[in-house]
Amino acid sequence: MTQNTLIVTVESIGAVQQRTSEAFDQALAEGIPAEDAARRLSFETTDQLAQVFTPRAIDLLQAIAQGEPASIREAARLVDRDIKQVSENLERLEEYGVVEFVKDGRAKRPVVPYDEIDIQLPLRETGGTGAAPA
Repeated sequence: MTQNTLIVTVESIGAVQQRTSEAFDQALAEGIPAEDAARRLSFETTDQLAQVFTPRAIDLLQAIAQGEPASIREAARLVDRDIKQVSENLERLEEYGVVEFVKDGRAKRPVVPYDEIDIQLPLRETGGTGAAPA
């Protein structure tokens, strides 16, 4: 089984556009199916990344991936937090595609579609298309 990894980066919009264009051209040339392409999420600054991937959000993601709760309420119990806070946290993570919801009757079951999240923080700019200063 292949590991499904979300790659999270901090880089400039120009670098994202260039990488996307190159990946698109390569996929067309090599006939790579879209589902085999790497999943990426890019932020312009480390502050933006930190607003989404807070320590509480990371704890919640791990609890959902491991505990596979049947509802948001159950997810809140797993991390011993208020359901309203967990719901808001999950909605934000859903906006970025880190969490998905599966309708299960009246409940929404949160699902983390990744086995791991690889957060890449560049410390130096590379070749003129590197990361924006944080």
